[in-house]
Amino acid sequence: MGCRERAAKSELLRIVAIEGVCAPDPSGTLPGRGAYVHPALVCLDLAVRRRAFPRAFRLQGPLDTAELRGHLETAETVAEQATP
Repeated sequence: MGCRERAAKSELLRIVAIEGVCAPDPSGTLPGRGAYVHPALVCLDLAVRRRAFPRAFRLQGPLDTAELRGHLETAETVAEQATP
């Protein structure tokens, strides 16, 4: 969604909108319309800049992406620490 590159569904992170907040759904079990992005901050930043989340969820106005950003930052930090 952010970088608009195609990838397998298993390589992407599902996101759902819950009361105006973009929440990560790594297990893919939360109800509602989902949107998919690469699990990288670069892709998230592009999606926010393009205002892709309100369009994908068919909602008006901006959505809060702080929780999603925190999830991706944590995932990237863990990945960096695991790589020698």
